[in-house]
Amino acid sequence: MNSHGDEKNMLDQIISLNPLLLLAATGASVISLLVAVIHLWRLRRKGALPKRLSKQDRKQRIELKKKRRREFAKEITQQLSDRHLRELYNILAELTATIKYQRVLDKALDLSMQALTSFDDPTDRMVGIVLLFSKSETDNPDLYIGASRRLTPADLPQTFPGAKGVLQEVIDGGSPVMTQEIAHDPELGRMIAIQNCASAYCIPLRQGIDTYGVILFGHPKRDFFNSSRREILNIITKQAVISIQNAQLYQDLEQEKERMMEIQEETRKKLARDLHDGPTQSIAAIAMRVNFARRLMERDQDAAADELYKIEDFARRTTKEIRQMLFTLRPLVLESKGLEAALQSMSDKMKETYNQKIVIEIDEEIASDLDMDKQGVIFYLVDEAVNNARKHAKADHVWVRLRAIQEDLAMLEIKDDGVGFDVDSVTASYEHSGSLGMINLRERADLVSGILRIDSTVGKGTSINVAIPLTEDAIDRIRHSV
Repeated sequence: MNSHGDEKNMLDQIISLNPLLLLAATGASVISLLVAVIHLWRLRRKGALPKRLSKQDRKQRIELKKKRRREFAKEITQQLSDRHLRELYNILAELTATIKYQRVLDKALDLSMQALTSFDDPTDRMVGIVLLFSKSETDNPDLYIGASRRLTPADLPQTFPGAKGVLQEVIDGGSPVMTQEIAHDPELGRMIAIQNCASAYCIPLRQGIDTYGVILFGHPKRDFFNSSRREILNIITKQAVISIQNAQLYQDLEQEKERMMEIQEETRKKLARDLHDGPTQSIAAIAMRVNFARRLMERDQDAAADELYKIEDFARRTTKEIRQMLFTLRPLVLESKGLEAALQSMSDKMKETYNQKIVIEIDEEIASDLDMDKQGVIFYLVDEAVNNARKHAKADHVWVRLRAIQEDLAMLEIKDDGVGFDVDSVTASYEHSGSLGMINLRERADLVSGILRIDSTVGKGTSINVAIPLTEDAIDRIRHSV
């Protein structure tokens, strides 16, 4: 075995693995070089030095490194995605927890911008606007700015018909619209802040058949609203619509509580007035006449006896008035026998107490289809209208009729032959009159989802009509027709 040849071959192999060794070897002695070669040869035999890789091994190692890089990138992407999902979930949870109407609008804008801050482009130049339909009774209400971010003071008072450009497209189509010509929009382009935007994304605030308005985002960068950003804004807007509905329901509930408190307060005032004007005055008069009869007995017993008969009749009429008031406060016959029997009983008591002639015509089938709550509302509505006809209209006759006008729609009619009144002038002065009679009629009509109409002419009596839906479909039709 040629050891010198082996060592030379080994040296060549080692130098081929590490060319720097050749540079080191040039300045070293032969003995030192041989010592180093022998040492490296021993390490190689023990496996401490890497073997020279073949082309196939190098290719496999490169593929392995690429695979590890892909797995690492995938892991980082998943971590970022999970973080974005957690952030989005927290944003939606925060939005859902808000029940104040104005706060929901502000949160929708703030959280939308917060959700987009995770992207590379900053959102400090993004414009946000919530446009809501005004509560106008016209067929085409304008859009007003309910909440905004980065608008100029001159932009805030503006209103928009929603009849042109992006607003018309979003409202009519019911789908989001992305535009890169927002500065030239015929309606939105009037705002100074929008003039600085090169792109905009507009989303309808719609849930079912209810449309509240739109939410608009604008940015100076032309390609800012890519598919990822649009998807996030769509998700937040959908949740915002639900929160707006909840806030609207909460606001309506608060207003309904206030209305109920007003109705209860008006009922107490009405009861106090009725007691003061009726039984209280009558009892005071009875006491005075009893005192007069007592003194009269000392001079003329026949006249005193006649006076006592009058006092007795007066006391009986006062008792009837009190019973009529108690019947109105809680008509037990309504709970036991239903609406028709309760209205007929009211007619009899009004005839007996005030000699007021009331004609009742009730479709029994319709009355039986109404639940007890609706029957109670209709009873008190009729009671309010009849007492108004007796006290203010001085009517000789009152006609009350409940009939079907469609399969799922009933009509309640209350007519009198009294003096009548000017509806417009009375309605206009109601805010200052201190009376809630007509307001009570409208609110009770609302409680049965009905539509109230009052027609009256001076000298020709009054007609009160209430369209009452009997099914959910009928309620929807009435709402759309208003």
